[in-house]
Amino acid sequence: MDINGLVAIVTGGASGLGAAAAEMLIDKGAKVVVADLNEEKGKEFVGKFGDNAAFVKCDVTNTAENEAVVKAAVDKFGRVDALINAAGIGSASRTIGRDGPMPLEWFTMTVNINLIGTFDMLRLAAAQIAKNEPNENGEKGAIINVASVAAFDGQIGQAAYSASKGGVVAMTLPIARDLSRDGIRVNTIAPGIFDTPMMQLLPEKARQSLGAQVPFPQRLGNPSEFAHLCCAVIENPYINAQAIRLDGAIRMGPK
Repeated sequence: MDINGLVAIVTGGASGLGAAAAEMLIDKGAKVVVADLNEEKGKEFVGKFGDNAAFVKCDVTNTAENEAVVKAAVDKFGRVDALINAAGIGSASRTIGRDGPMPLEWFTMTVNINLIGTFDMLRLAAAQIAKNEPNENGEKGAIINVASVAAFDGQIGQAAYSASKGGVVAMTLPIARDLSRDGIRVNTIAPGIFDTPMMQLLPEKARQSLGAQVPFPQRLGNPSEFAHLCCAVIENPYINAQAIRLDGAIRMGPK
């Protein structure tokens, strides 16, 4: 798909990997609806792009708010061509901790946001994308979900997080098969350790230590590298049903 003129929704788009993807899409000529819980950051972010971006406050566990995001894209820009599902939370809790079993509500919340929220936004966006006229390749749109290397290399304390991201990876193929008749491609990116705002809260020594664990290049990932892959996946019509690790060859240890 040609990114120039494309209309995209980016969840979790007010900061970190989502913001990097949204900004690169806009730089390449797309119109973007940024969906995020942080209204202040979201409005500040889209304010840099004038009429090429819009912000909608959204909790991805709320179907009505997800529907409002899709509607906002159609109302402002006329359609939806792509979705980047970057909204999510991290979590860390041992199955049995010092105070007993992991609280079930913590596990449930993580899965609700990272997996169910991802699917809810996907199904709603896909229904709108399916209304598009196909391009010369028969393509109507593209969807990118965001998982994590924790889907494959879950560490101690990551049962909930790994389960949620593993579910995102596992549903990639069946959803791509489901949506093939509608000309919609579905892929997943599984990032490794990236230099996001959350990582920037760590001491510099800790950040350097994490970067040194990456075989090559031996550093934290740059959000622009994530954004670049998103654009490449959208542009290449033969990338479909893939879970792509973007991790500098790291394989996470137990802890």
